Amino acid sequence: MPAQQPVYKPKNEQELMAELWSEKLKDDPYAFVMFMFPWGKPNTPLEHHTGPREWQKQKLDELKAHIEKNKQQPGKATYETLRTALSSGRGIGKSSLVCWIILWMLTTRIGSSVIVSANSENQLRSVTWGELTKWTAMAINSHWWEISATKLTPAQWLATLVERDLKKGTRYWAAEGRLWSAENPDSYAGVHNHDGTCLIFDEASGIDDKIWAVSAGFFTEQTPDRYWFAFSNPRRNSGYFYECFNAKREYWQTQTIDARTVEDTDKDVYEQIINEYGEDSLQARVEVYGEFPSTGDAQFIGRGLVDEAFKRQPHNDDTAPIIVGVDPARTGMDSTVIVIRQGRDLVEVARYKTDDLMETVGNIIDVIERYKPEMVCIDEGGLGAGVVDRLKEQGYKVRGVNAGWKPKNPKAHLNLRAQMWCDMREWLKTASVKHDKRLMTDLTGIEQKFTSTGAIQLESKKDMKARGLASPDSADAIAHTFAFRVAHKDYSQHRPKKKHSGYIPGMSSSWMVA
Repeated sequence: MPAQQPVYKPKNEQELMAELWSEKLKDDPYAFVMFMFPWGKPNTPLEHHTGPREWQKQKLDELKAHIEKNKQQPGKATYETLRTALSSGRGIGKSSLVCWIILWMLTTRIGSSVIVSANSENQLRSVTWGELTKWTAMAINSHWWEISATKLTPAQWLATLVERDLKKGTRYWAAEGRLWSAENPDSYAGVHNHDGTCLIFDEASGIDDKIWAVSAGFFTEQTPDRYWFAFSNPRRNSGYFYECFNAKREYWQTQTIDARTVEDTDKDVYEQIINEYGEDSLQARVEVYGEFPSTGDAQFIGRGLVDEAFKRQPHNDDTAPIIVGVDPARTGMDSTVIVIRQGRDLVEVARYKTDDLMETVGNIIDVIERYKPEMVCIDEGGLGAGVVDRLKEQGYKVRGVNAGWKPKNPKAHLNLRAQMWCDMREWLKTASVKHDKRLMTDLTGIEQKFTSTGAIQLESKKDMKARGLASPDSADAIAHTFAFRVAHKDYSQHRPKKKHSGYIPGMSSSWMVA
């Protein structure tokens, strides 16, 4: 158990300053972190924590070694800038380490500047700065600082004291959460500070290469206190962060951490990802192993999965609900696609080269009259909104689907579109599908990526067309059949008799394809 954190009152302020600015804490970030926070102290958020995790301690010790190396250099012309890039699975405590570095830099390097950027404004404000607020509140010198939405500055009394007694300006003494724009990278240019500069990229994989190029200008001053940290889940196999571990690796200290090796993490979460998506999947590689995607990893549905579905014999389950999915054409280049799915069987795929609303309505009515489906799901974007309205006017029970709707589990899927495609991919593992070359292309063409939270995001149709691929109309139509839950027929027949529409509202789940 670490020693109890001392409690300082205003009259002891000089004692606190002397301790924090002493050689044993100033140049030893790990010792500083252990002193700063109430590790193991009852009735605090750290009551059940005795200190940093092993990998965090390792990074703090590497920082100490760099400081010692610079202290031994014969002159300022030989001072080195520390560049550290860390790639890892999710949930290992990167944001906590970021906060400790910020507080160490500002506390022990009076007048220094810390610039913090992230892959998005939401990540910076909600995650990074939210974490900084938490750690600052627990710090033994929390009364030294004033924190706002994206800035941490010295309290007025401290700034006045430093300017009066140390004759040091405090204008640049702060940590700033800085937004960036790839269209205007020059606006990101930083300050030049003799007292030290620390640049931190949180979720660095998503920061544009132009910002990395401009950032090198932060370190032109010859001072021993120049630090550049880049932490991220490795979501892209291109870009500057990727190059830190490859083409530019001689300029960076790099480390890759498998989240399963980190103490006090929920190992069941990682095993669930591996079991659900596979040991060699993109999800396991990025979210667990901390490894960059391999070529081809971005493909959301593999060709082998579809080939097996083409070979499988029909299940002919008459008790499974019949569901119709419709993807109306948006332009003359696309086709309106209507699919009929009954449980694990894809019964029919019909394509119509028309963008006439009334013709599309007529084609859907023909399918409804032939198959008597339990559910008809129609993409209501563009032409589809009119199709849905017209069918409802004629008394048909149909439901519009908006791919941008909120998914059942936002942590897993960015939107309903990603959720439907995930359900469709799961369905393909046991599905029977008639061989269809266009359907193969539609199913296997789309690529995936991850948001900063780890949620799955699918590339847009616009992005697919930019890569020379057609809109995946057939696959989207099938995906729509997974938009809502539909009761199995034998379940409906054994329910107490009650007049209802046959629809059970709510999002899709795996049992619907029984």
